[in-house]
Amino acid sequence: MEENYSIEGNELHVVRNHKDTVFRMLYNDKEKLLELYNGMLCFHALNGTAYENTDDMEICTLENAIYMGFKNDVSFLFDSEMNLYEHQSSFNPNMPLRDLLYIARQLEKYVVGKTLYSSNLVQIPVPRFVVFYNGTQEQPESRLLKLSDAFEKEVTSPELEVTVTMLNINLGNNRELMEKCRTLREYCLFVECIRKYAAEMDIAEAVDRAVTECIRNDILADFLSAQRAEVIAVSIFEYNEEEELKKIRADEYSIGVEAGRAEGKAEGTAEAILELLEDLDVIPAALRKRILSETNLTLLKKWHKEAARAGTLREFIEKAELSGDI
Repeated sequence: MEENYSIEGNELHVVRNHKDTVFRMLYNDKEKLLELYNGMLCFHALNGTAYENTDDMEICTLENAIYMGFKNDVSFLFDSEMNLYEHQSSFNPNMPLRDLLYIARQLEKYVVGKTLYSSNLVQIPVPRFVVFYNGTQEQPESRLLKLSDAFEKEVTSPELEVTVTMLNINLGNNRELMEKCRTLREYCLFVECIRKYAAEMDIAEAVDRAVTECIRNDILADFLSAQRAEVIAVSIFEYNEEEELKKIRADEYSIGVEAGRAEGKAEGTAEAILELLEDLDVIPAALRKRILSETNLTLLKKWHKEAARAGTLREFIEKAELSGDI
């Protein structure tokens, strides 16, 4: 993977030219992608349908479409649908906005040569957005992320909406999907194997051992054998990147709390609480408003401690005794 560097102030930042993740490498294969698509049909109320012809599938991931350092993992056209699939190891409530920006680029490419000023309706494929989540943070089996959750004020009927289906693919979740999608199931087993060894040894050694073990146990065996060196390099980068993001978030929270204390302002602590809660779930507008409106710094500090300890948003609400305010 290529990297270059940029200087901001006096700091040197690594800028990664995103090419591949293990998930993207796996699903560059049309047969594996069609298997995943067929498995996803149950979530679109099309249980009785199954497709076999990969010739009708067109992978259309934009190779140079990077926004704010992020790139879509897999996008493809099939059966008049434009599917955007993303794999993530950390919860991101901004996926609807990211997918909106990405689908706009895709549709712009799709309608090249067609006039949008004609009296004839220009038809477009049905957009579908899915996030496959396998992080260590507790998440439900399935949930819908909505663009309207990010609106600065609540509206009853959003004139622009994007919904993203987020599926928890950690072992034990979404069993029907995992039974239908062998590649996805084995990918999750591979990730679990890396995490198991990473808890005991250096990440490079952990990945190498995980690859060896999975090949021996016929888990992604052909794929790992054929692309062993690249998979190891990509897996090490992904794991280190995931750990670095965790450290950055922890530092940001700490800075936010200290800034609030130094300035003696309740706003700084309230923002720090919301940052912690955003890692757990999408924050209801009423809860966000309640926290931001609180001026009692002692109470806010208590809520901050509860937010830092909570494993779920619901747990925080109960511990902070805010159920009656939302």
